[in-house]
Amino acid sequence: MGRYIIRRCLQGIPLLFFISLILFFLMMNVGDPVATMGGRRLTRASDYERLRRQLGLDKPIYVQYLYWLAGNDWTKIDLDGDGSAEAQGIRHGVLRGDFGTSLLNRRPVLDVIGERLPNTKILMVASEIVIILGALLIGVYSALRQYSFMDNMITALLFIGYSMPIFFIALISMYIFAVLFKRWGLPYLPTVGMFDPQVGRTTGQLLWHMVLPVMSISIISFAAYSRYIRSTMLEVMGQDYIRTARSKGLPRREVVFIHALKNASLPIVTVVGLDLPLLLGGAVVTERIFAWPGMGRLFLDHVDRVDVPVIMGILMLVAVAVVIFQILTDLVYAWLDPRIRYEK
Repeated sequence: MGRYIIRRCLQGIPLLFFISLILFFLMMNVGDPVATMGGRRLTRASDYERLRRQLGLDKPIYVQYLYWLAGNDWTKIDLDGDGSAEAQGIRHGVLRGDFGTSLLNRRPVLDVIGERLPNTKILMVASEIVIILGALLIGVYSALRQYSFMDNMITALLFIGYSMPIFFIALISMYIFAVLFKRWGLPYLPTVGMFDPQVGRTTGQLLWHMVLPVMSISIISFAAYSRYIRSTMLEVMGQDYIRTARSKGLPRREVVFIHALKNASLPIVTVVGLDLPLLLGGAVVTERIFAWPGMGRLFLDHVDRVDVPVIMGILMLVAVAVVIFQILTDLVYAWLDPRIRYEK
């Protein structure tokens, strides 16, 4: 197994190289980083060419990519043209572990991402736990009561939730559980931020502010996950070894949750393995609506300002996570199904 992991990691290196190449070429054509230098005002015409030259943007795009990837000498950027260097080291080299400096706030990219990443982890991990547990319960229940009234009603409700866009679910939940509940004199849920500034960032405040964002994210995913579980459970429950287990007189709970569910969870592992890396990118729409200071909101803010170093840092973080989680998915496959072996 160790040789397999090493081989997969080595295979991921050229993959990440090509991903970074494509992303860099796309990002450099999204907009002009020097147009506003991450600010709201346009760069003065007298400073425009000087800043492009100092940032290396006057060179061919493949040379810019090599600067971003391998690094070049420390560059001092004179933003005002008065001889003072206000930002330096814009391109230090990703291979050196440095993604450069943000054009928006003149801080290292890794520091900017590091501030928001924990907030995204809190929201998205909680959402994924709710989605997986809820989908398991709903999927198994529907499979064991196939075509019953409850199965049909659950299916209808799930598809209604799945067909609604995330922004509509978020806004309607805010209206019901915040606006209407407050109007009716009931305990209402907060709609913005991670905590009440007057109370502080406590565990209770985080949990209370997470209710609406987690619910909005989970409603759409419930349908996809639970339908996967329902279909695989129905297929597994008809297998010969399940009938053998029943004929031996094993309890129904043991047959369902030990013999059937373990084998039925293999397709779900693939879906979860693909979804987990995307959690690092955050929920772009949800974080913007609920003013959650996470990676999704960070990405939108810096795309709007054409802050290429931060955008590339976020995208490469997700790309690396995809490679890592695919390896972990294969390992979980081998644990769930002893027939799967990656080495002779």
